[in-house]
Amino acid sequence: MSPETMIGSLGVALLLLAFLLNLVRVLSTESYPYTALNFAGASLAGYASYLIGFAPFVILEGTWAVVAAVALVRRMLGAGRRRRRTHSREK
Repeated sequence: MSPETMIGSLGVALLLLAFLLNLVRVLSTESYPYTALNFAGASLAGYASYLIGFAPFVILEGTWAVVAAVALVRRMLGAGRRRRRTHSREK
């Protein structure tokens, strides 16, 4: 199996795992792990598509990875704001 195939297969497996865990209600689409799995999976699948020179999937998976990255950053920043608000109320 080529490195491109292994990388792409791992990426797709992560995407499908996130989807499955959401379907069986283990992960919410709003959860950090769901978004992290989508980011990692899309990044790997996009990189594998780049390696084989298949531009349509580079664009698709790249966009998916960017959207997931933005969601992760927003969650991290939001969690920090909530934590600061909670601490300031306690004082």
